[in-house]
Amino acid sequence: MMALRKGPKKGPKKGLKKGLKKELVLIGAGHAHAFVLEAFARTPEPGVSLTVISESRLAAYSGSVPAWLAGQCRLRETQIDVAGLCRRAGARLVEQRAVHVNALERCITLENGERLSFDLACINVGATLRQPPQQGSEALPFLLAMRPLAALAPRWQTLCTQVDKLPRESVQRVVSVGGGAAGSETLLAVLAALRARRPDVGFVGQLLSADGALLPGAGTLPRTLLRRALRRAGVRVQTDVRGEALGGGVLTRQGECIAADIVLWATGAVGHDWLAKSDLALDQRGFIKVAPTLEARGQRGIFAAGDCAAFTPALPKAGVYAVRMGPQLAANLRRACRHEPLASWQPPRRVLSLIGTGDGRAIASYGALGASGKWLWRAKKRIDARFISRFNPPFDRI
Repeated sequence: MMALRKGPKKGPKKGLKKGLKKELVLIGAGHAHAFVLEAFARTPEPGVSLTVISESRLAAYSGSVPAWLAGQCRLRETQIDVAGLCRRAGARLVEQRAVHVNALERCITLENGERLSFDLACINVGATLRQPPQQGSEALPFLLAMRPLAALAPRWQTLCTQVDKLPRESVQRVVSVGGGAAGSETLLAVLAALRARRPDVGFVGQLLSADGALLPGAGTLPRTLLRRALRRAGVRVQTDVRGEALGGGVLTRQGECIAADIVLWATGAVGHDWLAKSDLALDQRGFIKVAPTLEARGQRGIFAAGDCAAFTPALPKAGVYAVRMGPQLAANLRRACRHEPLASWQPPRRVLSLIGTGDGRAIASYGALGASGKWLWRAKKRIDARFISRFNPPFDRI
């Protein structure tokens, strides 16, 4: 077992010494770390003690979250069994949240004040959102922030409880801030769920995008299909409008106040506050700068993957990239344990994005190509279910 220390070490480690047992710590239970645990479960690494720090025994798969919001699956069906993965990998699970990493001293501080030493570490904690400031004295709309995922379920339950108490024939204005795939898909899912929950209440949707078009970086066809789906759901789309604060509605950079009762906030991804207190190299948004090997820049033996990592050139904050990083991350962590040269990870030039539209259909976006239909929604559900079941198999399948 890994030793818990009450204070910092006397001095920094100069490097890994061959022949000694190595402490490998995974901070966070993101998608990339699921691949690492799977790899170490299939082929344990001799001489390596593995520890996972996660505030929960279950981790949500981001691709299935909109389906859960739309009421098309149960929350548990969207979750990876982190505790089960740890058991199969022979890893110790520490159910805490990390609040500080000291790269020089090779020490991690937990929320309860305990400190864990490490030789190698990897951070895969996702991103959070810059919360909108609140202005004025008017009643604020209900805020449903899409990140961090761990906080989404209780906030959604609170919103549903409030919606259940609404008077009949009332009207609720639902505004989504963020014109990317996450903001659009979440708005369509939430509208579908709330309309099914309270058909006697009018839910009016509106989408605000700071960009001049929906789905930045996508082709014309996927954008057209998404706009059509939003129109079918009765959503008004406004582009070149940046929501910046809350105050009786959504306050925009242009000085307008857009009336809202419920606000879905899906923009302004930033790194977690505690990373800013570390001695890791961060970019302007608080994400960990990594080399092509996924090793933190200037910090040998410390890695980062997924949304919390700042790759060059910059990658969209989407779970698909963490999934693609996973196998390479697992291989490089194994190489680092063996003092072998690391291999570079090459991001895909384009990725397939499947966007649920809340009505039993989905839109496929792959560069300039796009398609829409019920068959794509069925395909998306199969892909998501296969991914989750991959990491939640019976013990005897490993």
